[in-house]
Amino acid sequence: MEQQSTENMIQSTEIWGGLNRPDLTTSEADIAVFGIPWDGSVSFRAGAKEAPGALRSITYTVAPTTERFESLEALKVKDLGDFSGPDRDEVFKQVEDTVANLVKENKLFTMIGGDHSVTIPVLKGIDKAIGKSFGIIHIDAHFDLCDALSGDTLSHGCTERRALELNNIAGPENLFFIGIRSIEPQELDFINNSPIPVPVVSARDYSRMGTQAVIEKAKAALAHLDAVYITVDIDALDPAYAPGTGTPQLGGLTARELLDLLEGLFDLPVIGFDVVEVAPGLDPAWTSVFAARKIITECWGHALRKWD
Repeated sequence: MEQQSTENMIQSTEIWGGLNRPDLTTSEADIAVFGIPWDGSVSFRAGAKEAPGALRSITYTVAPTTERFESLEALKVKDLGDFSGPDRDEVFKQVEDTVANLVKENKLFTMIGGDHSVTIPVLKGIDKAIGKSFGIIHIDAHFDLCDALSGDTLSHGCTERRALELNNIAGPENLFFIGIRSIEPQELDFINNSPIPVPVVSARDYSRMGTQAVIEKAKAALAHLDAVYITVDIDALDPAYAPGTGTPQLGGLTARELLDLLEGLFDLPVIGFDVVEVAPGLDPAWTSVFAARKIITECWGHALRKWD
């Protein structure tokens, strides 16, 4: 397929398996989706800024169905395109304001990163608009609880540390980490000194517990909340399933485990989700891009099933 600009793609009704409705406003759509092609906050290998365009480019031929053999044709998707600007502050401000408006409209939304720092303005937008306590499920190889990395407090390794500063995140009890198998010394100090235990199922524990037990533990931990955001770093998957990412870690979730996990987590009141850290250029076969596409469309199916 010929390379197309983002503007041309989002005006096409053929992307997202024919579900995109550029004629609709966000209030008329069922789901809003947007990209944040930013990877200037990484601590290692870049390339995640290419993910939104790459992902859209492989949605022209995907069938609007789920692996449960359900049709998604009734779903109205509005692709808002990509956020861009002269610097990170401008991009993040645009994202924050847009997400705040989507939350006020009670619109389920999907964000495509970008490195994991792009989840920070999304969470700030939720916090600005929601007016109540909300939860975050962080599916990742890493905690992202650093206060700063290389002096940058908005690094991709600081996502959930910044979340803990939000008005509507009471503390670690509003977070739930899944798939973790790497920790920075400063994160270890933070966790060991936290007055409230940080809820986590490591990748090691996941393999021993099984998916259903992990789902039940996450649901029980966040049962006191009526709004939950899910952030999926593609490196939660073992590199065998998603090699195209900046900081892969051996011993991650299988593709089947992640898909089943997300299905169960959608029993919670999910208001939005993202997939971040996909770096197409680090994966010649684009396996990681196809994985992200599958994650997104299956999650849309889980949402549609609940609405029906």
